[in-house]
Amino acid sequence: MTFKSVLLGTAVALAAAGSLAAETYRPECFAAAPGSGEISYEAKDGPYKIAFVNGFAGNDWRIQAIQSAKAWAARPENAAKIEDFKVVSVGNDSAAQIAAIDNFIAAGYDAVTFIAVNPTAFEPVIRRAARAGTVLVPFDNVLDSDKVVMVNESQIGLGHLKAQTVMDALGGKAKKILMVNGLPGNATDRDRRVGMMEVLGQVEGLEIVEVVGNWDTGTSQKVVSDALATHGQFDGVVSQHGAAGTINAMQAAGHPIVPMGVDAENGVRMLMDELNIPGVSASQSPALSAIALEAAVALLEGHTLPQNLALPIPQVKAEDLAPGVNYFPDLPKSFNTGTGFAECFEPFTPEELLGQSADNN
Repeated sequence: MTFKSVLLGTAVALAAAGSLAAETYRPECFAAAPGSGEISYEAKDGPYKIAFVNGFAGNDWRIQAIQSAKAWAARPENAAKIEDFKVVSVGNDSAAQIAAIDNFIAAGYDAVTFIAVNPTAFEPVIRRAARAGTVLVPFDNVLDSDKVVMVNESQIGLGHLKAQTVMDALGGKAKKILMVNGLPGNATDRDRRVGMMEVLGQVEGLEIVEVVGNWDTGTSQKVVSDALATHGQFDGVVSQHGAAGTINAMQAAGHPIVPMGVDAENGVRMLMDELNIPGVSASQSPALSAIALEAAVALLEGHTLPQNLALPIPQVKAEDLAPGVNYFPDLPKSFNTGTGFAECFEPFTPEELLGQSADNN
């Protein structure tokens, strides 16, 4: 493997990203985050053996991420490059996830994609993969590492977007905001909270009430109900994911409509439009699982990619919501509207995704 680090100050980061675009493969898809280095491997002949090692599988986003990965592998242009494709979910235990990755390395798999259970435990398995010639591509919950290509949207940017939209709707002033966080211990949860606090921490006299929603609709509904019973009314809400539960809890409590920064599940957008909730619907796309597979194949083919990939954040302001355009009344409420990135490949149709299982295979 060759690895070239590019260490840059803020002032030249964007210029550096532009220079990387001239050197790396398909920059319209594999866009470099500011300050990113480059990674490449010696090319291998295909077809390839690839695995996706998921961790936590207890919410609709993770289910759709698995479905997206399987839908990607089923497309003829990708299936022709794959000898074997496995998907396993191991729960929220880093030791179990590392063991699963090690098993695929030992079995001679060419690449493993994964949603890291935590950002710091994977340095030893990265070294073992490098010795074995296995390409690792974490996505969504990525690593505190510069040794592997990582696929993500800006999680800090996503948190910042939601909080800023809410505060803009409130004229920059608020007394009390509810923050519904995700699954503790994950880099995604950490970074989204950092982005929210970049905005909310600057609001004078603001009380921020934080609850743990685990990115899950049912959990969010329970913890928000408890927060409303304890703290009363809020001026606005920022939710990482599972916001349908947050909205349902507020409706059940008779809470007034307030600005919200929420996720992009179909049911969330339906509720925003129906109830005229101001704010923004923005989310991590489950189709990042497919982009990670696309990146893994590109690396196996010998192409150079940025070490940190930063895809655009799918988002819609409340006033721009439209049925049949950016939400779908005839589809399940749990369906995530972020079905792909047109910069990389044709986004998945609902039929492609819903035709795939979320089971291990």
